[in-house]
Order: sequence, then C-alpha cells, then structure tokens
Amino acid sequence: MTQRFEVGPRMSQAVIHNGIVHIAGQVADNRRSSLEQQTREVLAKIESLLAQAGSDKSKLLSVTVLLPNITDFDALNSVYDAWIDPANPPARACYEARLADPDLRVELTAIAYV
Repeated sequence: MTQRFEVGPRMSQAVIHNGIVHIAGQVADNRRSSLEQQTREVLAKIESLLAQAGSDKSKLLSVTVLLPNITDFDALNSVYDAWIDPANPPARACYEARLADPDLRVELTAIAYV
C-alpha cells in the first residue's frame, strides 16, 4: 500500500511505501534568512512530515543535504547536530549543488521507517 502526504500537481512532500517514508527535498519558505535559520525551518518541515506519516527523527534511515556553498558545511552541522537523535543517527550524504533559487541556502531529503 502506498500513502501520499501534501500532494501537489508535481509531487508529494512525503510518500510511504512498504513501511518506508520518503521525504521530498525540503527548502525554507523564508528564503532571505540565514543558513542556520533556513536549516532549522527545513528540519522542522521534515519533522512535521515524519509525524504525519507516523514516524519521527529517531527512525531516520538516511538524510541527503544539498548546499550551494560547501563552505556552509560547519554552519549547517551546528544546527543539524543539535536536532538529530544522537542515539539513532541516520546515514548521511552532503553535496554541493546549485539550488532552484539563488536565495536558498540548503535543501534536505530524508528516508525513514514507519
């Protein structure tokens, strides 16, 4: 069975299939804020989507981070490390990539189990 959350014309923000929840790339709504604030906003969105799917950050399997400027790696981690469940850290990859809007400072995707 497949279940979709926050379905739009192009994509769903989260999809559960076979007990695994796939979170679409999340970006900040406030695109003029600092990297740290954008990271907090994105992590809150992920946490909300996980809750809607009946999961939480302790059940994260993997997280992918996209940064337009890899020199922001330490600033990102200052927020991410405080948010993540230290007893259950997911696998993670971080890439430097140009994002859809030049004001975006970070985009994250996630996979978790339900």
